[in-house]
Amino acid sequence: MLSSPALGAAPSAAAPRAFGVAGRETVLAVHAEGAQLYQCQADGSGRPMWTFREPIAALIGDDGKTVGRHYAGPTWEIDGGGAVKGQMLASAPGVGANDIPLLKLAVSEHRGSGVLTAVTLVLRLNTHGGGLKGACAAAGELRAEPYSADYVFLR
Repeated sequence: MLSSPALGAAPSAAAPRAFGVAGRETVLAVHAEGAQLYQCQADGSGRPMWTFREPIAALIGDDGKTVGRHYAGPTWEIDGGGAVKGQMLASAPGVGANDIPLLKLAVSEHRGSGVLTAVTLVLRLNTHGGGLKGACAAAGELRAEPYSADYVFLR
C-alpha cells in the first residue's frame, strides 16, 4: 500500500483510540514485509533469552513494487522521498499472541527531502507475526521472525 493525498486513498486501518491521532493528516501509507531480528542474550539473571535487535523490511507500494526500506533506528526510508527516524510514544497489543505491537512513534529526525519531510508521527498498524519470546540456546545466536505491517505517516 503506497497512499498519499496525491497518490491514493488513506489506509483502511484504524489506529487505536488511545493513540490520539484523530484529526491528523495522512501524508503516506505503505505496507511492509520483512523480519524482526532477535539476538540471544543473557537476561538479568544470566539466562539466555531472545532480545529484539532490529527490523528489516521492504516498504511496498500499491503496485507491489518496493518503494523504500525500514531498518534499525527505527528508520523508514522512501526512495527519492527522504527518511525519518522514530521514537516510541505509545503501543497497543497486536491481535495474535505472536503479533508485534501496534506503535505510535514521534519523528525524532528527518533526513533528505521529499514526501516524508512534513511527517511528525509514524503509526505501525495491522501487524502480523514478528514476535519472539522465551529462552534460546546460545548467546549471540540470531533469529529472524517474519512479519508484516502497515506504516502510516502523519502530520
